[in-house]
Amino acid sequence: MRTKFWKFMLGVGIAALAFAGVPGAGAQCGLPNKPIKPMSWHPLYGGVHPSLVRTALDGDDHREPSIVGMWHVIFTAQTQNGDPVPVKGGVMIDNSVVVWHSDGTEVMNSSRSAQDGNFCLGVWKRTGERTFLLNHIPWQGNVYDPTVPPGEIGMPQGGAQLIEKITLGPDGNSYSGTFTLHAYDTSGNVYVWFTGVISAKRITPDTPFSDLL
Repeated sequence: MRTKFWKFMLGVGIAALAFAGVPGAGAQCGLPNKPIKPMSWHPLYGGVHPSLVRTALDGDDHREPSIVGMWHVIFTAQTQNGDPVPVKGGVMIDNSVVVWHSDGTEVMNSSRSAQDGNFCLGVWKRTGERTFLLNHIPWQGNVYDPTVPPGEIGMPQGGAQLIEKITLGPDGNSYSGTFTLHAYDTSGNVYVWFTGVISAKRITPDTPFSDLL
């Protein structure tokens, strides 16, 4: 059981690195440090109108809340390679700040060390009433290697695909859903994959940094 657990933790480290990567820069998102406690959402700031989001799907209800904005997002893995993770309740594999843009693009900033790269990109569409699909295809800059000294970066890897299916809360202050993450080597072969759940709360212009620690 102990061996299985450590193999799982190595897989979690790989998944965390697979969570991102700005194309051409070899960056990636990764493991969190501390949980964040965002404040409640206030009305939209800066005049971003929900109608802009309707480009993702015609026939939108004008009264529907907007996904556009900044969010605190927690990713909790429940399976690894099809098997339940050896930790009750799942394992948090990413703790991020995410921005959804009205043009259908998305950017994520993880609590991973900036030295290794902690930004990644995605594209989304609206699929129904308050429901959305996000397709995240990052290049994976490097992978965790216990033989690499602290402060240095591991060997480059292929990439990953993160698919999110989420539902925005009726008040527009939160969203939740599921994700599937496949990590690929440089030959396009899947070497680890995870499924799990997502929970998110909106970050507002009034949220102090101290509330994110």
